[in-house]
Amino acid sequence: MMRVIYLHQYFKTPQMNGGTYSYEMARQLVARGHEVHMVTADCTGSSAAWHETEEAGIRVHWYPLLYSNHMSFKRRIRAFFQFAWAAARKAVTLPGDLVYASSSPLTIALPGVHVSRRKSIPMVFEVADLWPEMPIAVGALKSRPAIAAARWLERFAYRNAAHIVAFSPGMKAGIVATGYPEEKVTTIPNGCDLELFRADEAAGRAFRNRHPWLQDRPLVVYTGTMGLINGVDYLARLAAAVRVRDPEIRFLVVGTGREEAKVRSVAKELDVWQKSFFIHPPIPKTDMPPILSAADMATSVFLDVRQMWNNSASKVYDAMAAGRPIAINHEGWWADLIRQTECGLVLDPHDLEASADAMVAALHNRSWLTRAGAAARRVGEERFDRAKLAELWMSLLLDTAGFQERRKAA
Repeated sequence: MMRVIYLHQYFKTPQMNGGTYSYEMARQLVARGHEVHMVTADCTGSSAAWHETEEAGIRVHWYPLLYSNHMSFKRRIRAFFQFAWAAARKAVTLPGDLVYASSSPLTIALPGVHVSRRKSIPMVFEVADLWPEMPIAVGALKSRPAIAAARWLERFAYRNAAHIVAFSPGMKAGIVATGYPEEKVTTIPNGCDLELFRADEAAGRAFRNRHPWLQDRPLVVYTGTMGLINGVDYLARLAAAVRVRDPEIRFLVVGTGREEAKVRSVAKELDVWQKSFFIHPPIPKTDMPPILSAADMATSVFLDVRQMWNNSASKVYDAMAAGRPIAINHEGWWADLIRQTECGLVLDPHDLEASADAMVAALHNRSWLTRAGAAARRVGEERFDRAKLAELWMSLLLDTAGFQERRKAA
């Protein structure tokens, strides 16, 4: 039995709003007889001290720390370091044969390295976002000292990792570019929850019927954060261009974030708010399948910054699992995959008129929607089945912890 100390500040269960990658992977370990101690933050403010729960066999240690995407970047940075300090003190008291540190934020490397050194166990570092490239690119990190410190922390994390897991090919290339050995970086993308999102037409129909503004109209959805890097106001602008061509097409954003007020403001300014553009509060992942079942197309958008092209957005995997065509507004590996497999659209981030033309044409072409949706599901099954990816991931952890060699010796 391998004991894993899993550090992830943003751990979520399916009953919560947010990505559940760490939950799904950790429970796969538990199902195979391993022990997982998850060290994470409780952002609800419901407790004043460390507390422990068991989630699908995972022993979850929660540190009370108010946190939200609505916070300013400076407040979020303070929260990152506060959690890193608390997590280091907690994790070192837990039993473990390996420490697995999941970023972002990059500050998770601090407790990861501390525990690795104190307990003389290897650390596997997971790169879900290329920090500090993204905050630098969008201007969140501006001062030279802050950028230098972030660069140092990045090198510190990589230098002290026995192995690195990258969420996309571009992230792996970015890691290797820092000088880290390529053979010690494995690309294991965020995966598809194929059973959870298997299309339930009845649930999708029920969702449509509950909303008079929707009913049988074409629906485009965005399910995720309205953060600075996402640029979700692009969808409000696109909705306005689409409305000129077909006023029946509806756009639905499911989520929240610090840019929500801006998105609402743009939608109101362009006269699409509550007409063809709507926002739904964030919901648990278990409640998401009916919305994707109701959708004709799902979207993933980002600011037009090259560093965003390497993203591994969970909303894309969810759309694939649900068998829905995917529309994105950036280049990179996702764009290449969409074009190669014909499972969606690559929209121009600057030419709204051309993007609106492409989207309206696609939504009016039922044959294309069926083919692209089937292609999306097929790509999810063949390339991103989370159960298969979990097997690769667990084998990597066992190798890094030395368990495979012990089995051979035995």
